Amino acid sequence: MSGTEHAAQAAEASEVPQAPEAPEAPGRTLSAPPFSVISGSQVQQALEGRESEIADLVERVYRLHGGGDSVNPPSYFLRFPDRPSSRIIALPASIGGDIGVDGIKWVSSFPENTASGLPRASAVLILNDHETGYPFACLEASIINAARTASSAALAADRLSRGRTRPVRVGFIGTGLIARHIHTHLTATGWSFEETGVYDLAADSAAGFHGYLERSGAKGRLTVHDSAESLIRSSDLVVFATVAGAPHIHDLAWFDHAPLVLHVSLRDLAPEILLASANFVDDIEHCLKAETSPHLAERLSGGRDFIDGTLDDVLSGRVTVPADRTVVFSPFGLGVLDLAVGKFVHDEVARRGGPHVVDGFFHELRRHG
Repeated sequence: MSGTEHAAQAAEASEVPQAPEAPEAPGRTLSAPPFSVISGSQVQQALEGRESEIADLVERVYRLHGGGDSVNPPSYFLRFPDRPSSRIIALPASIGGDIGVDGIKWVSSFPENTASGLPRASAVLILNDHETGYPFACLEASIINAARTASSAALAADRLSRGRTRPVRVGFIGTGLIARHIHTHLTATGWSFEETGVYDLAADSAAGFHGYLERSGAKGRLTVHDSAESLIRSSDLVVFATVAGAPHIHDLAWFDHAPLVLHVSLRDLAPEILLASANFVDDIEHCLKAETSPHLAERLSGGRDFIDGTLDDVLSGRVTVPADRTVVFSPFGLGVLDLAVGKFVHDEVARRGGPHVVDGFFHELRRHG
């Protein structure tokens, strides 16, 4: 491009009208909030024993989201050609109502971590002030992620089972942090099981989860299964909480007893199983992408008619859950849930006087120097 052309482009750009800055509201003063860092131990303390409150909060968020009082754009996946099994996901979101917070969760999934005993996932959550946009907190978010996932699963188990016989035999396929939190939230919100089954490809993980169940005072028979088939056939509530990247459960006959399935890890079930079941998700647009089992079912069937509704549809009574079919809940995981739980944690830590405020985090706060 010649110098003359550059000059012409610059002249054109200068003629493009720019949006004027919003005038300052008279008599209204805005200030940047203090910036806090909240550790994982503080998050754990703020959430411990608060499962019922988190359940109410999660239900409120689903209703706000279903009513359009949220912004929850598609998640962004950062993938690595040299590490195809790993990814880091950005979940930006905004939730209104009486919660009123914006922000983003930045969560990594590196499955190979588990070989050395390190958890697969790690995460941070940034909360932004609803009025000024300034970030006001950075929280360790793996526990927040686990809590909102578990509370969502427990809420779905309760509402999706109300028109059918309530499950009394639960089975967990995948026995990591998420499975433990789901069990905690189930039992803390009124569930009691005659039998709890455990299956994991890693025998030591299954044994560890069995030990956790014993220490937590789990009632009823505790069974470590030697196959996924054995666990599924003997459970009327099946929880998938694995690190599977592609379907590994293919046999429809394993589901002949029409269990309720919490398909939390999203990629365990062959699409044929979903197409033979009643399917509920947290958000259709979010869930039917990224090679999830529902995404594969959409490709196989050529449409979305196999989706019976969202969890908000069930909460609001817009759809009825069948009592005589396998019911699968596949939650992609909404960023608005992380924000709400993160705001709950921030406010609780602040109430206890414990957040670590980073003095001077925002260096220049005068608009006109």
